[in-house]
Amino acid sequence: FDGLRVDAVASMLYLDYSKKDWIPNKYGGNENLEAIEFIRHTNAVVHARFPGVMMIAEESTAWPNVSRPTDIGGLGFGFKWNMGWMHDVLFYLQKEPVHRRHHHDKLTFGLVYAFNENFILSLSHDEVVHLKKSLLGKMPGTARQQFANLRLLYAFMYAHPGKKLLFMGGEFGQPGEWNHDSELEWPCLRQPSHLGLQRFVRDLNHLYAQQPALHEVDFHGAGFDWLDPNGAETKVLVFQRKARDPRDALVLVFNFADTAYPEYRIGVPYPVAYETLLDSNAADYGGSSITSAAPPLPAVEHASHGQPFSIVLNLPPLSAQVLKPAPLMLN
Repeated sequence: FDGLRVDAVASMLYLDYSKKDWIPNKYGGNENLEAIEFIRHTNAVVHARFPGVMMIAEESTAWPNVSRPTDIGGLGFGFKWNMGWMHDVLFYLQKEPVHRRHHHDKLTFGLVYAFNENFILSLSHDEVVHLKKSLLGKMPGTARQQFANLRLLYAFMYAHPGKKLLFMGGEFGQPGEWNHDSELEWPCLRQPSHLGLQRFVRDLNHLYAQQPALHEVDFHGAGFDWLDPNGAETKVLVFQRKARDPRDALVLVFNFADTAYPEYRIGVPYPVAYETLLDSNAADYGGSSITSAAPPLPAVEHASHGQPFSIVLNLPPLSAQVLKPAPLMLN
């Protein structure tokens, strides 16, 4: 089997979780010692008997070392769902762009704790049921803006440190909530906007697999650098993802505003040209950019965002761009 995702781990860890009346453990605390031992034993046995399977915790509190080995005091899970990231990012993207500047911290706070656990960024079934709306339905604006926002969300998820989980139907923008009594809304794929979103997720998956910077150093701060985390007013966010080989670094640029920035300068670390690997606003995905003709962007010796060099980008509204520096001659 591939693995197990264990639901509501917090309700097992705490004796007082959602309870008015509870009895402390033998040390006077609220930790459920027997449940903790059971979880550790289960994870140890599974990892020993089935090497390579995934043990995933859906755990909503700040309990430490959920995804650390049992021999160093952890619970022994391989991964933990990042519930905080999911709530913050969906909260932000459901806001009309004009109001997003007041909530910029929802995009950046996740990096404060991103490397405390082996996180999975999850857009799961839980978020598209019980009148919460589908992911597409959560997005504000016109139909065109909703799709642009959703492509932006997926690009941000794939660029952000952590493994990825996207529930079925999200990849083509199912309009309705998940209904376990019926199949997905496959006829949507006859419409160009839904087909374009599906192409975008396909290309995101290919990019994720092909670019080491997006997956090699997911659980350590060495794989991430802010270039511009302070764009609350412009609603632009820029960071760098790094692989073990410095030459595989990528620059990720996100415009969460509904206005374009035809000449937006961002700081970059290297004096080379930067090639656009992916543009969420490409016409193939339902956007308006013609990216096939876009030449590489040369970096100039103009300091910006704490970097010695910079490039000038055309940033369409509600869009993401993935840039890669030309091959570097590094010692």
